[in-house]
Amino acid sequence: MLLTTIFSALASYVYIAHAWKVFEVPHVDGQDDTPALAAALANFTADSTILFKKGVTYNIFTPITFPVFTNVEVRIEGNLTYPEDIPTVQGEDRLSGIPYRFSFSGGTNVTLRGSTDPHWGWVDAHGQAWWDAMEQTNRPHGWAFRKITNGVIRDMKLWKPIAWSFSTSGSTNLHAFNNKIVAVSNSQVLFPSRDADIVLILCLGFSAGGTNMLFENNWIQNGDDCITVGNGAKNIHFRNAYCEGGHGLSIGSLGKGGQVADVQNVLIENVVMKSSLYGARFKSWTGGQGLARNITWKDIAFIDVPFPFLVAAAQPLISCLQVGPKPNGTGTLNNTHIQDITFKNFAGTIKEYVLDNVIS
Repeated sequence: MLLTTIFSALASYVYIAHAWKVFEVPHVDGQDDTPALAAALANFTADSTILFKKGVTYNIFTPITFPVFTNVEVRIEGNLTYPEDIPTVQGEDRLSGIPYRFSFSGGTNVTLRGSTDPHWGWVDAHGQAWWDAMEQTNRPHGWAFRKITNGVIRDMKLWKPIAWSFSTSGSTNLHAFNNKIVAVSNSQVLFPSRDADIVLILCLGFSAGGTNMLFENNWIQNGDDCITVGNGAKNIHFRNAYCEGGHGLSIGSLGKGGQVADVQNVLIENVVMKSSLYGARFKSWTGGQGLARNITWKDIAFIDVPFPFLVAAAQPLISCLQVGPKPNGTGTLNNTHIQDITFKNFAGTIKEYVLDNVIS
């Protein structure tokens, strides 16, 4: 029923194009290509393709906010690169006040499309320097694909994202498929005064918020949740994926700061989890309220995963891999209720894990 609902919604993503326009983003070697793009966007908010041309490496030195679109495809056939210097990025993001490098303001029938060419269509955030420095200040997230009705995210390839990759909050009828996120460190970044072999790469894959969303055939190597389903999410289907090195297939965390949670109808199936801390995970905070219901993880294969599944009802007390003091919940009880939650057909190998290696 859930899959039928999603595909029925996605079927509405059909329209007749007329007077279609193509804007080829200009590029100047050594200069920021964002201002020229921003200046032209007002003329391409409907029935348009915004094209990053193959064979060109574009300099995205400042954040970009796309206007509200109708029938628009943002096509990334060339490569995109962030500044390599950490202070430069921190300064730009502080001045802009935008936590995402690419922000969609909303719209209808919007596609974010990468390339199937293995050498082109990469977005390089130069995250390695941030991970090595364990730098958390003004970390820019990647793509805010928000408030979109009938949206597609396909064939995107992210190389060493600094922080989160994709957020879909407030969107409806979304299909995200054939995307690749590679947040793999060249070095082992250890916490101070700890001998644990813990790599600090807090780069979330998909943050799913909204309704009627299908995520399939995605490849995610990272150090945070492969997918996290947030408050307000309904009818979310995540399937046929490969996840490596992260924190698992997560619901939440819900109820932070006394928030009233509402998550319904989530199906996560046919996923390979390799060297992740968790497989399936439900996490909520003390002081939280609300209801999460009809949530299923099934057909999960795991390789070297210490905790194949976990239900955490006191998130501040088990917040792993976090530098500094534990956060405080609001109140002492967790009133985030769980109804109809299923773990089915889990199989694989468990890696021994020493609890003292968890930093809260």
